[in-house]
Amino acid sequence: MLGPIDVTKESKSPRDDDGHGTHTASTAAGSVVTGASLFGYAQGTARGMATRARIAAYKVCWIGGCFSSDILAAIDRAILDHVDVLSMSLGGGSSDYYRDSVAIGSFAAMEKGILISCSAGNAGPSPSSLSNVAPWITTVGAGTLDRDFPAFVSLGNGLNFSGVSLYRGNALPDSPLPFVYAGNASNATNGNLCMVGTLSPEKVAGKIVLCERGVSARVQKGAVVKAAGGLGMVLANTAANGEELVADAHLLPATAVGEKAGDAVKKYLFTDAKPTVKIDFEGTKVGIQPSPVVAAFSSRGPNGLTQQILKPDLIAPGVNILAGWSRAVGPTGLAVDNRRVDFNIISGTSMSCPHVSGLAALVKSAHPEWSPAAVRSALMTTAYTAYKNGQKLQDSATGKPSTPFDHGSGHVDPVAALNPGLVYDLTPEDYLGFLCALNYTEGEIQSVARRNFKCDAGKAYSVTDLNYPSFGVVFESSTGAVKHTRTLTNVGPAATFKASVTSDSPLVKVSIVPQVLSFKEGEKKSYTVTFTSSGASPHGNAFGRLEWTDGKTVVGSPISISWF
Repeated sequence: MLGPIDVTKESKSPRDDDGHGTHTASTAAGSVVTGASLFGYAQGTARGMATRARIAAYKVCWIGGCFSSDILAAIDRAILDHVDVLSMSLGGGSSDYYRDSVAIGSFAAMEKGILISCSAGNAGPSPSSLSNVAPWITTVGAGTLDRDFPAFVSLGNGLNFSGVSLYRGNALPDSPLPFVYAGNASNATNGNLCMVGTLSPEKVAGKIVLCERGVSARVQKGAVVKAAGGLGMVLANTAANGEELVADAHLLPATAVGEKAGDAVKKYLFTDAKPTVKIDFEGTKVGIQPSPVVAAFSSRGPNGLTQQILKPDLIAPGVNILAGWSRAVGPTGLAVDNRRVDFNIISGTSMSCPHVSGLAALVKSAHPEWSPAAVRSALMTTAYTAYKNGQKLQDSATGKPSTPFDHGSGHVDPVAALNPGLVYDLTPEDYLGFLCALNYTEGEIQSVARRNFKCDAGKAYSVTDLNYPSFGVVFESSTGAVKHTRTLTNVGPAATFKASVTSDSPLVKVSIVPQVLSFKEGEKKSYTVTFTSSGASPHGNAFGRLEWTDGKTVVGSPISISWF
């Protein structure tokens, strides 16, 4: 219990005191605004995904956190208000579906025909770091855009490194400035992190300080350097963040650099008797390639609860996103930040989730009779997994191709989603059958479904029969066979679709029966996929892709394969 709301600190109304809600809502369905920018960065016309949709905002997060009671009350209210899509940029960890308030509330919304879109989480790139993995929830990871905000670091030894920044304010002098490593300007053991109260003003005054990422907020470190009399900051990634750069509207001239650049800068600071540095801010650059890449922070599969349900479902833009902001708070959210802006640029799966929510509203408006599962299927099966040049999408964390545990079905493609050809549909009864397949007790099912439901003792339930648009294949031992059954619904004209499958493991044979499906308009047809393993992959996981095509439309599904 936190007691009553302190109205001197936050408003006891849906008014946004934090910025997060304004940003997510305007991303999903904000109107068209010309001349939008943050301090001139990302200048242009801002628009939400579904600019003509109506927004109902329910405030469930407070200074003390986001409480299950508030989340459930808001979902119930949204159901009564007849919303079409619920966008929830919140979550943390994952617990059994019958203990997870977001999953329970979302089940009720799904039963009423509402699509639920949730953030996958920002706990990447660790494996099994996902939140919101219930199969009736659309789980959205984050990717980058082809836009960057470069700010260069020039060292006194002539070396230059590229970083990113959204700083706008008094420029640094043109001449190089003295440069100091925070760890050498502090009496604290973790002085390198520039935590509050750890820097010695006599060692940083008039200098630029190298701080390392970790524990405290990136913008907070800049505020600490500024308070100690530092003139600027270079923020270096450590192994935890690798080469991923996230731009911030710092309170002092500052830029963020990747781990390799950070190591080189540190080496210079440790070996040069009188180190100096210059920071040059370059503004906005577009056309950055490759793009998109999976954000390193985006939470990753496998699904820790039910590995047969491949999560995340897909990715959408979530790095350096410009959207609306509350005037109750500055762009950094810090109390010392007295700047006020109408737009802010921030990053997270909180930003990617409303992209998909708004796109789901667009698909729903084009096809009002579709179920939430059909809308999600359309978004998933039309997502792309390769760049225009044919190369596979990359993972920012590794610099290598990403896998379905990183990007799910791929990156959302709004235009293709309007005409998916075929969809994998699901009903509330299908999800109840899924809970039966998990051997849930009557009480546990009642916790999720909020009604009495008895599993049919004479029926063999299997999680591999849930009509999901992707395949999580789990082998209990190194050899054996696993069967998945799926049903496709034709939502286009009459057509004949042929199946094909690719896999990166020679140890797994995949057979599809039948391999050709001829559909009349609106017709449903089923098929079975059998995965046969002749031995476990040395990597522990393998990946593949199953596609149905009529020569024009491709209905794609990712496959993950794991051995236990």
